[in-house]
Amino acid sequence: MRRVIGIGETVLDIIFRGKEPIQAVPGGSAFNAIISLGRAGVPATFISETGNDRVGEWVISFLKENGVDSSNVCVFPDSKSPISLAFLDEQNNAQYLFYKDHPHDQLDFVYPEVNPDDVVVFGSFFAINPVIRPQVMGFLEYARNHGAILYYDVNYRASHKNELLRVTPNIIENLEMADIVRGSNEDFEIMYRKTDADSVYRSEISFYTKKFIYTQGPNPVELRAEGGLKKQYPVVPIEGSVVSTIGAGDNFNAGFVYGMMKHNITRQVIDQGLTEQQWDQVIACAQQFSAQVCRSLNNSIDHDFGQQMKQALP
Repeated sequence: MRRVIGIGETVLDIIFRGKEPIQAVPGGSAFNAIISLGRAGVPATFISETGNDRVGEWVISFLKENGVDSSNVCVFPDSKSPISLAFLDEQNNAQYLFYKDHPHDQLDFVYPEVNPDDVVVFGSFFAINPVIRPQVMGFLEYARNHGAILYYDVNYRASHKNELLRVTPNIIENLEMADIVRGSNEDFEIMYRKTDADSVYRSEISFYTKKFIYTQGPNPVELRAEGGLKKQYPVVPIEGSVVSTIGAGDNFNAGFVYGMMKHNITRQVIDQGLTEQQWDQVIACAQQFSAQVCRSLNNSIDHDFGQQMKQALP
C-alpha cells in the first residue's frame, strides 16, 4: 500500500481561552496531518526532531499510538522541545506565540523507504529554515527521484515576517519541487501583500507549479490548475459549534492526501493533470477532514472519524 511521509517540526501546543490554559497536545503542521492520516488507516512515517525531555517522549509515543512510524524522529542529548502558545479569540481562531531556538535546530536521519506514488507532505518554516535546509532539500530530491508526489503547504507565519528576504530562495526551490501547493490568504498577505487568488497564482505560483489551492478560512476554497481550470468550493458547514480552528489547514492537507489514496491519484495522474471530477473528489475529502477537526480542541481528526475513513479506503 502507498505511504505518506511527513517532514516538519514538532511542538507542544498549549491552548488558552482568555488567560486559562485549557488543553495541551503535541502538534506541528505536518505532524497534525500525519497523525490524522495514521488514524485514518494510511501507512505513515514522520521525519523530525524533538527535545530530549518529557515533551519529546510524549511526541514520540503519540506518533506510535496513532500508527505512525517514529523511527526518523531525531532526539539530541542537550535539546529542548519547542513550545507553542495558542490563544483562542471569540471566533475560536488562534493567535500564536512560539518558543523555539531555530539557530540551534539539527536534523540527522536515515532516509525512509520511498516508492513511486508515495506522498511527501512538507511545509512551514521547517521546510525553508536555512539551518537544516541541506537535509530537507536532500530528502525532497531523493523522494522526487523515487517517484513520490510532493505536497507543499506554504504556511508562512507572521512571526517570520522579518526573515522573508533571507528564505525566499528556499521558498522558490520548494515551489519548483512541489507537485501541489496549498497556501492560505494569510500566508500570501504576509509574503507578497496579495489577497487575491488569481494575482497570487499568476505572479507567484504558476511559473513553478500549475496545481494550486488557496484557502481562506470560512470563505470558499479557490483552485487553479492546468488548462485554465478555475473553481471555487464553498466551505463545508460544521456540525455543531466551532471549538477551535487550530488544525483546520493541517487537516485540509491530511484530507487531501487521504483523497489521493482513496481515489487513486498516482504519479501518472499528477503528470497528466487531474480531471475536474478528480479535483472535486480530493477537495471534498480535504474539506471533510478540516471541518471535523474544528469540532474539538484536538489538532487532528478524532478516532471514531478515523475509523470511518479507514473503512472507506480501497
